[in-house]
Amino acid sequence: MGIMEEREERTKWFMHDRFGMFIHWGLYAIPGRGEWVQSDEEIPQDQYTCYFDEWNPSRYDAAEWARLAKRAGMKYAVLTTKHHEGFCLWDSRLTDFKSTNTACGRDLVREFVDAFRAEGLKIGFYYSLLDWHHPDYPAYGDMYHPDRNHLQYKGKSHDFSKYLDYMHGQVRELLTMYGKIDLLWFDFSYEGHKGSDWRGEELLHMVRSLQPEIIVNGRLEANGEDYGSVMSDEPDLYSGDFACPEMIIPPCGLRTPSGRAIPWEACFTLNNNWGYAPNDKHYKSASQIIKKLVECTSKNGNMIVNVSPNAKGEIPEKQAGILEQVGSWMKKNAESIYGCGMSAFEKPEWGRYTQNGNRLYAHITEESIGAVALPGVKGKVKRARRLSDGFEMLMLTPWVAKEFPDCEFMNYSTPECFSFTVDEKTDEVIELILKE
Repeated sequence: MGIMEEREERTKWFMHDRFGMFIHWGLYAIPGRGEWVQSDEEIPQDQYTCYFDEWNPSRYDAAEWARLAKRAGMKYAVLTTKHHEGFCLWDSRLTDFKSTNTACGRDLVREFVDAFRAEGLKIGFYYSLLDWHHPDYPAYGDMYHPDRNHLQYKGKSHDFSKYLDYMHGQVRELLTMYGKIDLLWFDFSYEGHKGSDWRGEELLHMVRSLQPEIIVNGRLEANGEDYGSVMSDEPDLYSGDFACPEMIIPPCGLRTPSGRAIPWEACFTLNNNWGYAPNDKHYKSASQIIKKLVECTSKNGNMIVNVSPNAKGEIPEKQAGILEQVGSWMKKNAESIYGCGMSAFEKPEWGRYTQNGNRLYAHITEESIGAVALPGVKGKVKRARRLSDGFEMLMLTPWVAKEFPDCEFMNYSTPECFSFTVDEKTDEVIELILKE
């Protein structure tokens, strides 16, 4: 079995499930200015440790998070076990900079794993390849380190190989302490820190030996902007199992030169920050999230949406409310997402198609005047029903549309040329059963 075939086998569940929850949580929730606050504001380590001293998320209830994810229709979740700041949410034996050494005294990763597994959700770990806390990670002159411009660190010696031993050791811990892990989300690579610089071949060999079925993203070689580089039929070792474009949906999805689908996952924030930022009020609506999930599915891709818990361990009410609304839609329309992918038919002007075998799902996001035109399916529709309630749609061609012989039409009632008032909806899904 070749690399591509192995990847297709590993990612079957991933490409079926389509929708996941990302969770960015760490010490940066206390200042509440995003997960990059230490780097953006060049906060020295001796100042940043004040957040470690006060970390105590007393309201953290992983079971509540898991129930929210399940109600939203999400099938897997990825938690930041360690972000760039270096703070670990588990009881690592390799550092004192961890949650079990704070006032909280808890293995927060363990609680996450147990709670999400109990809800039947697959488990993913985010792990930052960077570490601004570790003494052997390059500081002065680095592109991103908080101490990059602090002259007192100029000329400070460090042994990067010691950091790599530490990093590999922590990945080993995460993959041996919590049972089966379904997904590993590395973040991220940059100039001078790519692929072999991380001892990446050794790292991936260890990952596969410990968790043979795990899927790994492609950020051992890039920062997410190079997702197009995995488009060869035999991907590079560091390309991983899936591409992860950030805050963008590939215009035409991702395929190899020979046309084989490449697994990919678009990752999005709910406002404009990954980490908790209460002053960032620019939220995406539930309608927007639903439409983007449909768009990703229609292009053979996944979507993972981020929540950013606060320092007390609570997912903000605004974020939870958006996901509850998404879940209300998913409860009635999930069949048009799970197991679905790109349709064999051209994109209609009123929305999008997704497809699973002989079930074609018409996602109507723009209400039609008169009958709804169905491009590409003339003579192929056996029956049409609204997915949310099973309501019959009528396959009728208006007399005014006789000159469009290649297009099928459907409407909510008769006369077929009339417009009918329907409730305003984000996306009304019609299930078209195609003739065998």
